[in-house]
Amino acid sequence: MPYDITMRHQQALEPSALTTIGATLHAIQAAITDCRNAGKDFESDPAVVLLARRFATVCEAEPADLELRRACLDAIAEIRRHPALKTLAYRGVAYDEAAKRVFHSEGRAAMRRLAEALSLAEGTYDVRSDKGGPAVSGDITLHGEEVWVRLSLGPLGPDHEIAYRKVKGRGDHIGDRNRWASVRDLLAPDRFAARLQRELGLTIPAAEPSRLFA
Repeated sequence: MPYDITMRHQQALEPSALTTIGATLHAIQAAITDCRNAGKDFESDPAVVLLARRFATVCEAEPADLELRRACLDAIAEIRRHPALKTLAYRGVAYDEAAKRVFHSEGRAAMRRLAEALSLAEGTYDVRSDKGGPAVSGDITLHGEEVWVRLSLGPLGPDHEIAYRKVKGRGDHIGDRNRWASVRDLLAPDRFAARLQRELGLTIPAAEPSRLFA
């Protein structure tokens, strides 16, 4: 049965104690919970709206939008220079769903970059992700017509996060013997692609002829 309380309304009318983003966010989340308990729409609840507007006051001393946007762009560039994939591979992602989600997202992206470095055409390879249970990392696999590459945190430890082998088509799930590489190799796709081509004897796609324009 729905029930309502006055707390959110009182806090909205006297928000002076809400001086940080964290405190304001907590108050809004609590107010939304109260609305749900009362069976009310929090999107139009006056207390929730007033509390949300409190953010403007809390943030008014912060830098201007342009400066904040520039800081976000700098942060993105810094993160891309230091991918989380290597860190997560070393620390592990077992029993950490958020970390595993990032591990698989970055792992799939890394496999796609490797496919590009190998000049694999769209439709000639698959990138698969299997998260497995909470106690394991799961695996991310690139499976092409000639090459199979898997990223997984297994019992062999550091520098054995990548298994790779030559296969005969995407239906071949056995292939030749496994070879091993480090997650660091995956993060250098051009160099790793050259290694795969050399060690596995992969077909190197012919370079497209350059076009001459008048």
